[in-house]
Amino acid sequence: MSYPNHPDKHRFEAIVDPRTMLAHRQRGGRLPSDLSLRGVVICLQRGLPERLRWRIRIRRLGRLMGDLYEIRRTQGRVAVLTNFGLGAPIVAAQAEELIALGATRLVSIALAGGIQPDLAPGAIVVAQAAIRDEGTSYHYLPPAREVTADPALSAALVEALERRGSSVHLGRTWSIDAPYRETREEVAQNAADGVLTVDMELSALLAIAQTRGVRAAGVLVVGDSLAGGQWRPPDRLDAMERSLERAYQAAIEVLDDG
Repeated sequence: MSYPNHPDKHRFEAIVDPRTMLAHRQRGGRLPSDLSLRGVVICLQRGLPERLRWRIRIRRLGRLMGDLYEIRRTQGRVAVLTNFGLGAPIVAAQAEELIALGATRLVSIALAGGIQPDLAPGAIVVAQAAIRDEGTSYHYLPPAREVTADPALSAALVEALERRGSSVHLGRTWSIDAPYRETREEVAQNAADGVLTVDMELSALLAIAQTRGVRAAGVLVVGDSLAGGQWRPPDRLDAMERSLERAYQAAIEVLDDG
């Protein structure tokens, strides 16, 4: 019997276990055999950890589909995964492997589009929940409109960001993995519902965390805007870059405190 799009597909047993994939990577020398993780920053902004390495020192641990580093000052308590691309499926695959390596807390950092008119480039959003308009999360959880972030982890991120002088917006994001199919009608409806941003990955990450019994949250930095049904790229990048740096620092602090 075939089960495509079956509402209970999340209950069926998968063929490939992430631990099997990790063993394959370790045999190939891409990962140390004794690697064990705790908290991980999933950084979707390519090159950010390397650009800040003079301030936040990192040590290479190996490679999954992206580069895995240890944050040196945390003495193994926090790692960062970066340089692996965008989209719900790849974030899901990476989250599975990080959890299989022992990670129990995950914080993602990503750029997002603003769908409220008052969210300028560089605005920081800590997501309380993500609307599930991608396909990956439905392989993990029963159908539902949204999935929630870990509230304690989200609250800690807000506090850490505010200590750095950032004004933080707390609310929902709309996760859709078809960026060229974000329609005016959907933007208008989500904006009317109070949704703050649109991203590609967070609902999948939160679904996996819920399924695997770990904690996850996401920090989104506004880049472009879809407010009013019109796409507007940012005029300048400096506000975005500052906010991404603060989000990265805050995520490390929160994961190191746990």
